[in-house]
Amino acid sequence: VKMSDKRTFKATLVGSDPKTDVAVIKIDAKDLKPLKFGDSSALKIGQWAIAVGNPFGLNGTLTVGVISAKGRSGLGIETYEDFIQTDASINPGNSGGPLLNIYGEVIGINTAIIASGQGIGFAIPANMAKPIIEQIINKGKVERSWMGVGIQDMTPELAKSMGIKIDHGVVVNKVYPNSPAQKAGLKEGDVILKCNNETITTSSELQKV
Repeated sequence: VKMSDKRTFKATLVGSDPKTDVAVIKIDAKDLKPLKFGDSSALKIGQWAIAVGNPFGLNGTLTVGVISAKGRSGLGIETYEDFIQTDASINPGNSGGPLLNIYGEVIGINTAIIASGQGIGFAIPANMAKPIIEQIINKGKVERSWMGVGIQDMTPELAKSMGIKIDHGVVVNKVYPNSPAQKAGLKEGDVILKCNNETITTSSELQKV
């Protein structure tokens, strides 16, 4: 790890989570002032966003833009996706750097771009990263809940074939034996519309909850 004051440290990997592309590393340094996490669920479209990173080896680069969208998923970048989209310039080398609000709070971790586009960058929301970081620090790994179902998005065609009038939700297409889902009474053909009072419209939303 190279600091802005030119100091360098050898880092040790505490743990990582490939499904969200989050890792925790540790360096033996003193007098570091940590950034604070902000509430990424409170973000609004059009709000200012500041990206900090090391694009193309250009140390300590800062770019400014806005929050372009929230809850981006289905991009095929990670297993669990809930990206913040921003037009603050993000380039190779920005990954792992913070996406900040105007108060200097970390609202996301810059992670990906669409190479063929301009002004389309993605960050892992702080509210997704925080519990993952805490698990890695406390346990050295991430443990996730398991329902024991196969799922797919509800579509108009699927709803018609099932003879129901539902335009959103997640269809259970398999229930594994002796799973929590089976013990709870879920069956193939059930449609999940809410989880913990949160409306579910896609499979990725159910996985995140």
